[in-house]
Amino acid sequence: MLPDLSIIWVIVAVLILAFALDRLLFKPLARSVAERQATVKSALDLAESAAARAQAATAEFDAKVGAARAEIYRQMDERRKAAEGYRSEVMSKTRSEVEATVAQARSELEQQTALARARLESDAEALGREISDKVLGR
Repeated sequence: MLPDLSIIWVIVAVLILAFALDRLLFKPLARSVAERQATVKSALDLAESAAARAQAATAEFDAKVGAARAEIYRQMDERRKAAEGYRSEVMSKTRSEVEATVAQARSELEQQTALARARLESDAEALGREISDKVLGR
């Protein structure tokens, strides 16, 4: 008994259909999926490199900000020390001027006190004589 020829035609049709589907559908679809995967991988690599560059830029920025802060603090410290030195110099100069003025005022006050005492003594002596003259009637 001979096999039915329609089975052979079905097998041939299935093989032609499989070949046509492979050429027209599966290979272009596989190529498209591969291209997409390559594009996604490229985009991920690009994103990773951009993130790395951003992280490096952030680290560099932080380092520059830290250096700038350190420089500002150093300048502020120098200016504070200079201001303290100037302040102590002014205070020392003012203190010596005040001490000189106080010493001069004390000297003048002692001189005036001595003159006032001498005048009081002479006035007291003159008053005493005047009083004794009036009392004694001279």
